[in-house]
Amino acid sequence: MANTVLVTGATGFIGRVLCRQLQLSGARVVALGRQEVEGPWHEFRCHDIAGEGDPIDLSDVQVVFHLAGRAHALAETSQDEGGYFEINADGTRRLLEQARGARVSRFVLFSSVKAVGEGGLECQDETAQCHPKTPYGTSKLVAEKLVLEGDYVPEPVVLRLSMVYGPTEKGNLPRMIRAVAKGRFPPLPETGNRRSMVHVDDVVQAAILAAGRAEAIGQTYIVTDGTPYSTRQIYEWICETLGKSPRAWSIPLPLLSLLARLGDGIGHLRGRRFVFDSDAWDKLMGSACYSSRRIEGDLGFSARHHLRESLPEIVRFLEGRKA
Repeated sequence: MANTVLVTGATGFIGRVLCRQLQLSGARVVALGRQEVEGPWHEFRCHDIAGEGDPIDLSDVQVVFHLAGRAHALAETSQDEGGYFEINADGTRRLLEQARGARVSRFVLFSSVKAVGEGGLECQDETAQCHPKTPYGTSKLVAEKLVLEGDYVPEPVVLRLSMVYGPTEKGNLPRMIRAVAKGRFPPLPETGNRRSMVHVDDVVQAAILAAGRAEAIGQTYIVTDGTPYSTRQIYEWICETLGKSPRAWSIPLPLLSLLARLGDGIGHLRGRRFVFDSDAWDKLMGSACYSSRRIEGDLGFSARHHLRESLPEIVRFLEGRKA
């Protein structure tokens, strides 16, 4: 690992885990964010990548891990296209320009499988044609092209992450765990859908490999834990972890589809997404399967975590946050 690395979005879920592991690897870690906070880094530099403020001092930096960006907001009824491009695309371009001026060697962009599209039952790899369906996904694809094709840095790498799980309060999995714990999660049928996911520790493993291996230069890698999961599987494993018995019956699919459409209408009327709508329906019952064979073959990446074995850690974390 290089002597000095910069991590944007260091204060977030993935960022903190990455910074901690980089410190353990012997790197000098510089965190970048809008407001200084304490964390597992040696230095904090304040900067808003979405703004046109003073340039960042990157003269001592060899590797940039670019995590900062605007993620899909779960409560949005529609996505603000301009807001996503301002941060995810334009912010990346400004950071790349400053990296070029400072002669930064390697730039690792944390992107998303949403840059490819919404996925499906068959696992897609890096050869799939990119047809993002949302402004978020499109903005991530634009950022990828800037990194790989913009000639800003000599050693660009892109990581497309599947859904990241681990000890965090944010995201669909913690929401599902809370709903199951409260008896509010519907007993969904087994449809055989397949959704790819990855533990935060494995994301960090992939990032450090991408920053340190020559084979990664100029490449795009999808990162998953190698095991696609069905929603019914996840539901039963959450019940198992919570000491609950999964309900033997399940709600018929046509009824769930009707409830999703009703949720769309409620969300439209109140200007904020209802707890169950078509987007939630798709995330629950749709498939989004991806393959991480390329990063396994090129860099020797091997996921060390599986969702079922990770759920007790996640549940303990969420219960601790309630205390």
